[in-house]
Amino acid sequence: MPHAINLKHFTSLIENELNELKTLNTISHEGAETVELDQSKIGRLSRMDALQQQAMQVEQNRRRDLKIKQLQSALVRIENDDYGCCLDCGEKINIKRLEISLATQYCTQCADKH
Repeated sequence: MPHAINLKHFTSLIENELNELKTLNTISHEGAETVELDQSKIGRLSRMDALQQQAMQVEQNRRRDLKIKQLQSALVRIENDDYGCCLDCGEKINIKRLEISLATQYCTQCADKH
């Protein structure tokens, strides 16, 4: 199925976003490290706050890793000339939808089903 989209443009956008996410992963690894539970060094409330911050950082890292996998999958679809086609119905995905979410796999009608 021929594409009316500029694959080089989308490849560049995806690669840029991947690079940003990978850089953030490197930087944010520190925030997900184990919190020291020694109350003599920090108070109970500070420790609770540190545990909450750690949990939020772990979740951010998980979401970032998922986004990286989705973008890598989009690059594979570009290589296979499937990018921009809905995985369910095979119809073309609106270019504006692709620009908003580079890794989208479904057209709006099929996305509602998922």
